[in-house]
Amino acid sequence: MRSPKQLRREAKQLFRLCLVKGWLDEARVRQAVQTVVEANRRGCLTLLSHFQRLVRLELARHAAQVESAMPLPTALQAAILSNLDRRYGSGLRASFVLNPALIGGIRIQVGSDVYDGSVRSGLASLQKRF
Repeated sequence: MRSPKQLRREAKQLFRLCLVKGWLDEARVRQAVQTVVEANRRGCLTLLSHFQRLVRLELARHAAQVESAMPLPTALQAAILSNLDRRYGSGLRASFVLNPALIGGIRIQVGSDVYDGSVRSGLASLQKRF
């Protein structure tokens, strides 16, 4: 029986096999999952769970969500994308979302990095100070 630590190690190896030139290859991911499922070895669900977590984190690392209270002009969207590409490298997928709860400003999330310049976060920090 394989230990949880060994299963995590195998999931990392499987994940590395799915990378092509530093990018995740969808076909390899599908093939890896199919191979593990067909092998039907003990602990394959735990292995696939760890593997899924690694894939999800990798996909989030290459996706940006830009939230704003009002629609952003295309020139500002292009400037934001340019700055994100410079910081995180090309190939970043960005989605622009309207969120009226922000009141004003912009909130950008790329993976686990969050840049919050919204009025709502400013008010929340003021509230913490009092």
